[in-house]
This record gives sequence, structure tokens and C-alpha cells, in this order.
Amino acid sequence: MIFGLGGAVDRVVIDKTGLTGLYDIDLTWSPDDETDTGPSIFTALQDQLGLKLEPAKAPVDVVVIDHIERLSEN
Repeated sequence: MIFGLGGAVDRVVIDKTGLTGLYDIDLTWSPDDETDTGPSIFTALQDQLGLKLEPAKAPVDVVVIDHIERLSEN
């Protein structure tokens, strides 16, 4: 499963936790470009949820659009 972190990480995140189901979590962190003194997304994930982001290479599906046209008014 691939999930988003709201643009907090500039890469695709692949879920390898093995967890199933939906979870409602509250994660507190500060974006790098903010002046807040909160933890980074990486520190927050590990300290608050016990999860760790690890860099790795994996195949990812990509959709390439090589042509587009407007619909005709029929």
C-alpha cells in the first residue's frame, strides 16, 4: 500500500508495516520551512507512532500522458 503524508515527504512512501484496517492518528510535527520548534516528520513518526521511514528503492507504478485533446462539442 502506498500512502501520502500530506506532502511532508518529497518521495513516495510504501507501507511495509503489515498493519491492516483504518487508523485515526494524531501526529504533531513541524515542517522544515517553518520556525516552529516541533520535531521533524521523521522524528515525530518514530517517537509518537513507533514507525521509521527508511530510504529504499522499489518499483512504483507511473502513468504517463503523452497526448491530450479537448472534447468536440457534438
